[in-house]
Amino acid sequence: MPVFHAHIPKGRFSRDQKIALGNALNQSLVESLNIPSGDRFVMLSEHGDDELFIDPTFMEMNRTENAMIITVLIGAHRPSADKQALLAAITRLLERDVGIDPDDVFVALVPVPNENFSFGRGIAQLADVAPRW
Repeated sequence: MPVFHAHIPKGRFSRDQKIALGNALNQSLVESLNIPSGDRFVMLSEHGDDELFIDPTFMEMNRTENAMIITVLIGAHRPSADKQALLAAITRLLERDVGIDPDDVFVALVPVPNENFSFGRGIAQLADVAPRW
């Protein structure tokens, strides 16, 4: 159910790297939250240097030209421990699978009530049911 939107610098990543990035984001859910691998909803948007502004040193980071912003729509029922595990998995897998430095990965988790998700057909499949994962 989580939905990723990675805002990446334009022209910095090859097609294969972008696919690996999407795969790593999906795998972070499988590993940290036990979410089925088929629950895969990932968007990548490329932004030019006049559209993506990320301070290179804020919070004592050493960001490069590969710095990105990732927003994750995630079920509001998730406890803090789940969120911490997901954040760690995202940065670890992006570093391992794509070579992205952890300092270059800014993540914002956005909690969303489960009844606000529709997987299609205009139906809120998760409304009024206990979370399965």
